[in-house]
Amino acid sequence: MSCCQSRRPRKRQALLAAALGVGLVGQPLLPASVHAAENLVFVTGAFRRSISVDDLEHLAKTGQARGLLVDVLAISRQKPETVAKLLNESISLPVTLVSRLLNTRIGEAILERVARILYPLKARGMGVPALRSAIVMGIVEGQGSLSAISFFRAYPTRELQVSIPALLSLMGKASSISELVRFFSESPLDGLRGDSAGKPAGTP
Repeated sequence: MSCCQSRRPRKRQALLAAALGVGLVGQPLLPASVHAAENLVFVTGAFRRSISVDDLEHLAKTGQARGLLVDVLAISRQKPETVAKLLNESISLPVTLVSRLLNTRIGEAILERVARILYPLKARGMGVPALRSAIVMGIVEGQGSLSAISFFRAYPTRELQVSIPALLSLMGKASSISELVRFFSESPLDGLRGDSAGKPAGTP
């Protein structure tokens, strides 16, 4: 099979993912593959520091930190090998199902919560569609799986802002990966249950 022929299924998958993002609720994704995140910009007040995605990918591939990551890991007392393992972890996800989930009320609630921490630099209001695009296209590029690196590479803006106060608040509420998943999934559900409880009987 030729190189061009092998690329066709992936192109069709990408087109399918984009169509799902546009068609399910009539809300388009940000243009896919126009840009990819090049830097994670950590911000709090006037403080701003950037870590390149290339440096994160280098850490994931080699287990060795470089650039600002060396200082960041030293200050946070994190071992490069441990962070590299986290960056390389991936989860298998069906793109069609994920696309549908992200366009439900629960999916929107989860995206809105994550978008308080991660959003395009100087375009905070585009946080939700940017996340939706990065997740769906990251799964496509990962051929059915999503990792931190594939997410960053699929994020549709060059600068991805990370709110340090929001990140620290999250870290105070979730001390493990399982608690982190529970925090993002159950909190929106609690809000939706509260909305339902407040409605009169018989109200849809």
